[in-house]
Amino acid sequence: MNKKYNYVTLLFTALAITTFAQSKNIYYHGWNDLNKNGKKDIYEDQSQPVDKRIANLLSQMTLEEKTCQTATLYGYGRVLRDKQPTPEWKNEIWKDGIANIDEQLNGVAAHSTFISNEFTYPHSKHAEAINVIQKWFVEQTRLGIPVDFTTEGIHGLTHDRATPLPSPIAIGSTWNKNLVYEAGKIVGREARALGYTNVYAPILDPSRDPRWGRVVETYGENPFHIAELGIQMTKGIQDQGVAATLKHFAVYSVPKGGRDGNARTDPHVAPREMHQLYLYPFKKVIQEAHPMGIMSSYNDWDGVPVSGSKYFLTQLLREQYGFMGYVVSDSEAVEFLYTKHHVADTYKEAVRQVIEAGLNVRTHFTPPQDFILPLRELVKEGKVSKKTLDSRVADVLRVKFQLGLFDHPYVADTKAADNVTDPAQTKDFVLDMARQSIVLLKNNNNFLPLDITKTKKILVTGPLAAPTRHLVSRYGPSHVSNVSVLEGIKQYAGSQATVNYIKGCEVADATWPESEIIATPLTAAEQAGIDSAVTAAKYSDVVIAVLGEDAFTVGESMSRTGLELPGRQQKLLEALQATGKPVLLVLANGQPLTINWANKYVNGIIETWFSNSMAGKALAEVIFGDYNPGGKLPITFPKTTGQIEFNFPFKPGSHAGQASNGPNGSGNTSVNGALYPFGFGLSYTTFAFSNLKVNPEVQNNQGNIQVSVEIKNTGKVAGDEVVQLYLKDEYSSVTTYEFDLRGFERVTLKPDESKIVNFTLHPDDLSLLDINMNYVVEPGTFKVMIGNSSESIKLEKQFTIK
Repeated sequence: MNKKYNYVTLLFTALAITTFAQSKNIYYHGWNDLNKNGKKDIYEDQSQPVDKRIANLLSQMTLEEKTCQTATLYGYGRVLRDKQPTPEWKNEIWKDGIANIDEQLNGVAAHSTFISNEFTYPHSKHAEAINVIQKWFVEQTRLGIPVDFTTEGIHGLTHDRATPLPSPIAIGSTWNKNLVYEAGKIVGREARALGYTNVYAPILDPSRDPRWGRVVETYGENPFHIAELGIQMTKGIQDQGVAATLKHFAVYSVPKGGRDGNARTDPHVAPREMHQLYLYPFKKVIQEAHPMGIMSSYNDWDGVPVSGSKYFLTQLLREQYGFMGYVVSDSEAVEFLYTKHHVADTYKEAVRQVIEAGLNVRTHFTPPQDFILPLRELVKEGKVSKKTLDSRVADVLRVKFQLGLFDHPYVADTKAADNVTDPAQTKDFVLDMARQSIVLLKNNNNFLPLDITKTKKILVTGPLAAPTRHLVSRYGPSHVSNVSVLEGIKQYAGSQATVNYIKGCEVADATWPESEIIATPLTAAEQAGIDSAVTAAKYSDVVIAVLGEDAFTVGESMSRTGLELPGRQQKLLEALQATGKPVLLVLANGQPLTINWANKYVNGIIETWFSNSMAGKALAEVIFGDYNPGGKLPITFPKTTGQIEFNFPFKPGSHAGQASNGPNGSGNTSVNGALYPFGFGLSYTTFAFSNLKVNPEVQNNQGNIQVSVEIKNTGKVAGDEVVQLYLKDEYSSVTTYEFDLRGFERVTLKPDESKIVNFTLHPDDLSLLDINMNYVVEPGTFKVMIGNSSESIKLEKQFTIK
């Protein structure tokens, strides 16, 4: 952690805050008299080991003070009625402290409404407001235990006018670890400048069912890919002195049938699959990036709610993975033990179960006393031991000590927040991230890039060409200036071409989603909209159709039963294609779509996902050749929902087609194969792979394997390629995946330029869960496979483990 603070500035800032001013100075050179007793206690002495400071503080805490460190206070607009402390706070339960305050004055509130006020922007005002609140807890509570200020951050920091990142599924499409680390640094740096000390990010849930609404909020489907990006995002945030809280632990992303909302339960996942797919990213990120927070999920697994499971929250997280931070519940996870899972006959019993299991802090959109008061009763009744309570509180205090809050509780330079959290400072990075997240899915006969000097009449159509709402997330910044696709193309074309716009249709029709299963005729207005676009297309040189989903058709609590283009969009696309004009399909969506017709008939397809504020500019650069797309799909596109589950990695034979001849060959009865496989993405140039080396070719089960490969740009323009390393265990004691990703590197090359890409395979990369559910590296033959997608393997070489 970065703990270089200007103490003089800090002291001046603290003393300058006059609200609820302390009559007696508690700030001394090198320490703070938090319990106001006139002497330096061990917990106030920053030279002491953290564990000694925790023990000393716990010895001074009352039951009331301890239990207050086990709950979240949701900020203004959620639970808290006040923007700043009031005299009435002395009568509230947090008079004895609180674990954390979430979303305080961040400008985003319930139901996705914006509630910016004088304390969200300018940003310096927010930092000052957080200091005032922190000062109240430091000076007005008996022991002066500071607050951990939390907010979301998967789409960029959730605060008014912070730096916007693409949606996580788009971040996953960059396959660029260095870029993701820089994104994490920006999130952490802005959080710290604004006064936040803990960011709820990244999401590490693998999206194995594309119908699930929150696919848009994940990095993709492959656990190794997710873990590698998650490590970088976590390190980026925490290297700025801010805690990262991973979510959602665990087995959260596969509710039965991909359902969301009130379902969020009953994942059908076998034990070995759970460890290898769903727990792997958490284990890897915890052990390599050491996050300070974990959010426990509200689903069950094998009949046991995760937030009430000692196996998940203690045995796995702490004893096996070595997690040292604190576990906060996802909203309503505690209540669900009583109201949904029915493993507790009272809410009080649910409180007992989660505390015993290992939960540290309860979070929900109700007052914190709802949890704190029953917990106090349980301790007084002897149903929760003081030792257990002390252990849970110690974890919370440890994070606060590690963040330096006891020694430096305030934002040292509040004025700096206006410069640090300024989108103008990060606009180049935002644009670069938007570019790198774009994936080229089809480019028939080198249709793209378009030549602006020869393309004089451009029709931009589709319901997602002009709007920008889908670029803004509940879990990202608000009040950001967004560039739509239409605006980006107009700005690029300037006076060189005429850009016409016709909407064509809405994202979804009035009867959707029922129209996915019961076809309804077009209304007169819908037909007129399509006809208008068709007429304009006939007088255009090229048609750019921007189709997909919006924030009201995919996202949290918005799972889908079909993956076709919603509403009348397919009809619009077919009508445009029928004009004979070249058609470019631009997808703006949050999950894989079964665009089989488009893949067969339109000239080109570009995947943009839900990007960031520079989506339109980045896309225009790709369309007209100023930027060569190099993104790759982090998730499989199936041809039909009937294939689900269809994803990578997969077990041998599980993706096989049905034989039409030979033994048991009884005919073709199903659609086989992926529409676009995991790792897929095209380029405007070509690349050649050669000179694969594996060293040593014989190794023991504790040694590393070095792999190198040469890649060359054999085309005429500069471009990016993602070198992907897959590993196949030829024979094993249990059935393993056909092969799996174990390395990737995004490389930028000029024409005729080549580069050696190096990988290191560690024993962990070769391990499997044996028959006794122990991770082991078994002797035998492994195959290294190098390619640029899971279905495009260019080179192979074997090595042997003794």
